[in-house]
Amino acid sequence: MKTKTIVLIHGLFVNNTSWKEWKTYFEAQGYTVHTPSNPGHAGDPVQLKANIPSELRNVGFDDTVENLVKFIDTLPEKPIVIGHSFGGLMVQKLIDMDKAVAGVSIDGAPPKNVMAPFSTVKIVWPVVNFFKGNSPYLGTKDWYHRAFFNNYSREESDRLYETVAAPESRKLARDPLFKSSAKLDLKKPHQPLLFIAGSNDKIFPAKFSRKIAGSYHDKNSIVDFKEFEGRSHFICGEKGWEEVAEYILGWLKRN
Repeated sequence: MKTKTIVLIHGLFVNNTSWKEWKTYFEAQGYTVHTPSNPGHAGDPVQLKANIPSELRNVGFDDTVENLVKFIDTLPEKPIVIGHSFGGLMVQKLIDMDKAVAGVSIDGAPPKNVMAPFSTVKIVWPVVNFFKGNSPYLGTKDWYHRAFFNNYSREESDRLYETVAAPESRKLARDPLFKSSAKLDLKKPHQPLLFIAGSNDKIFPAKFSRKIAGSYHDKNSIVDFKEFEGRSHFICGEKGWEEVAEYILGWLKRN
């Protein structure tokens, strides 16, 4: 792949600071790497938890897509897009819009037309909870330990919470369930896509990530899938993240 520009897209419950080591890794491989933050998510997670941005009440799916498209349109070339969790859905949307030369969805969220399993709904219910209106959501240490940092001891998980966890928009989390713009054309030709899953992911089980990958139907378009044994939803930050980044690098070179 000739493009040397990468855009790393963060997911929900964290922000772009979670990509710091990945940015360094791919820059060392000769890429220009950008890590934009979603609207209402910029800053230090410690400060964001202390002063939750009121903007999060209004941030939605279309705002986040528009924010990324505007940014990508300023770049000198179409980028490779790599996204984690909700960022994985953003990757699929940008590929659908032909805004990238390749996409990698890591533990990615599904488009509107691929139904999530009950286990996913159950664990993300605290943020999706319709009875809470659009009040910003901040997960508890207990929730992060169950959903994100389940490969760590509770003590280690609580430390990670302080530096990694960020407040979230309930509207942003809910929108893909209802917005027609979150429905993608899974039959048309598209640029190469790689789906990565962790076998110990409690939010999007590996079996479900495989189902999303298998929902793409154009036989002439590349759709690959890779499962990493023992990895949690925190796959991009936990020990051994370099192995995941290295696999992606190899895939990019092959395509």
